[in-house]
Amino acid sequence: QLQLVESGGGLVQPGGSLRLSCAASGFTLDYYALGWFRQAPGKEREGVSCISSSGANTNYADSVKGRFTISRDNAKNTVYLQMNSLKPEDTAVYYCAADRASWVNCRPDLFGSWGQRTQVTVSS
Repeated sequence: QLQLVESGGGLVQPGGSLRLSCAASGFTLDYYALGWFRQAPGKEREGVSCISSSGANTNYADSVKGRFTISRDNAKNTVYLQMNSLKPEDTAVYYCAADRASWVNCRPDLFGSWGQRTQVTVSS
């Protein structure tokens, strides 16, 4: 059974850092595009960052460029999101997702497999 499990969320002060991890089980991530998405209360789910199956291509939402870094370790079947210089507006529930394709646009409707979510709260 295909499963994605996020970890690494929590409460952090503005300017702080967190690293989210998403481990896959039941399948290998080698042939999947991967993405991180978030949803804040009252807002639609949005793409934060996505990475191609090879890791060669990435993209980022304008709001996180220069602060967040997506990476993947296919040997560990895991994708990461390093989040630096966190702001209160980064507060949201974060999801990882996978799609059986080498690359897709970073849109939630294009991803078929989802993790259960992890909460990130940025507050002093």
